[in-house]
Amino acid sequence: MIIENDGDDAPGTTALLARALQFGDSMFPIGGFSFSSGLESAIQKSVVIDAATLREFTRTAVEQAARGDGIALIAAHRAAAAGDVDALTRVDSQVYARKLSDEARAMSVRMGKKFTEMGVEVVGAPLLRAWRHCIETSVSPGCYPIALAINFAAQGLPARQAFVVHQYGVAATILGAALRLMKVSHIETQKILYELAGQSEGMYATAAAARLSDMAGFAPLTEILAAVHTRAHVRLFMS
Repeated sequence: MIIENDGDDAPGTTALLARALQFGDSMFPIGGFSFSSGLESAIQKSVVIDAATLREFTRTAVEQAARGDGIALIAAHRAAAAGDVDALTRVDSQVYARKLSDEARAMSVRMGKKFTEMGVEVVGAPLLRAWRHCIETSVSPGCYPIALAINFAAQGLPARQAFVVHQYGVAATILGAALRLMKVSHIETQKILYELAGQSEGMYATAAAARLSDMAGFAPLTEILAAVHTRAHVRLFMS
């Protein structure tokens, strides 16, 4: 009998990968499907009109996420690995402060709270319970990237995987909404997702080397579209 060596680094790698996939699944029940991350307004205002402009819109969103939430996620993962709840609340407050629109704040805290609650029920780690308490008692707003970082750290999953899951989620949320909002095919959206996934390594390296103060969310068009969305007469999505 021939036993193949598939290059696993250590026992248990398969289970860790499966859990990363579970908590990174775009269908994980935290309500992500309710948001379009500004795409709905972008289509209504003809900023996105076809696959090419959808690609550019999604790429910009992913790059913005890496420079903002991605940096915070890595910092939060380090704090969570050290069990430093005070540091987690500081990182969380800085993420929340950089969400300029009401919809962006609502999206992040709603998904973050639900992700934390699901983590408590499924994983049950003490740090997750402590973070849920911080959210429930309004000690911290509980933004999604922080919840993701804590969940992965509690499971022994690396910051790199948490970052990739976060970036994938940003792209998948927008592209999933695109399939419901405009004339675009699954093939076109998968091509965009495939291309953006190939940029994750470089984005992670940049974010991991950055300081928390380097977080930047400058995206004026995105903020304008968010403002427009709050006044829209017809809305399919919450952002």
